[in-house]
Amino acid sequence: MAFFKKVKKKITGLWYPQAVVVGKPATTDQVAARLAQISTVSRGDTYAVLKDLGGVMASFMAEGRTVKLEGVGTFYYTINADKGIAKPEEVTAKQIKGIRVRFIPETSRTQSNKVATRSLVSDNIYWEEWKEKKSPTPAPEPKGEGSEDHTGPQAG
Repeated sequence: MAFFKKVKKKITGLWYPQAVVVGKPATTDQVAARLAQISTVSRGDTYAVLKDLGGVMASFMAEGRTVKLEGVGTFYYTINADKGIAKPEEVTAKQIKGIRVRFIPETSRTQSNKVATRSLVSDNIYWEEWKEKKSPTPAPEPKGEGSEDHTGPQAG
């Protein structure tokens, strides 16, 4: 079950539901255990693969490639540059001040080319309003097509 809270947006003055993250993030060990339950691979083997996944993905992206994981989505690098330069021949790697990993969830499309599914959005998600007396923390707002904040804020 997923949770939401009612939030009034300052810009419009209207109320909207906003996702709330509850509890601690799922750990690599918990993901490995759940994957082992639904496959023929042991928890230990799954854990080992998950621990190495980030490094393997980084090496592919360092080669200038995107990484597409079937059932998950596509990961790729973007860069932040210091300042723009008027002449293209003066552009160098020295201008690069930061690297980000962007993520696009996998989708499928209908015959009319409309997005039908996103693999990371459950087909049977149930939303319930967050009623705890403590002030919940909203889920992180994505920055562009992906967000580098993987844990997100937590409530409770």
